[in-house]
Amino acid sequence: MPRWKLVTEFSFDSAHFIKDYDGPCGRLHGHTYKVRIEATSSKLHSSQYCPHPVMVADFRTLRWAKQDVSKGGLDHCVLNEVLPPEYETTAEMIAKFIYDETKKRVPQDIQLKVAVSETPNSWAEYEDD
Repeated sequence: MPRWKLVTEFSFDSAHFIKDYDGPCGRLHGHTYKVRIEATSSKLHSSQYCPHPVMVADFRTLRWAKQDVSKGGLDHCVLNEVLPPEYETTAEMIAKFIYDETKKRVPQDIQLKVAVSETPNSWAEYEDD
């Protein structure tokens, strides 16, 4: 069976604090978050931008989070004010939030893996079966 993997990376700038954290991360501070999304599928699809089934998913759709917060993305926001309360603003939970929101925007059969980095040397990954 054929299989395609699409990979995209992007960044966005946002502020956050980790609620009840005993240390500097408990205070409001900012990061340039790096995001890597892998989308895998055994078939190709169309998108809202292209009517032909020629892609796993549209890069524009996968990169929704890099848009300004006023356009529905996460760029230049305070994550604690934008993410629903069930998502604490750790890298792990930001990765899960981006995964969950991206999953709503792509065809159901696409498998996703989302990695988020707050610093150049630390990543959190999230995927679901």
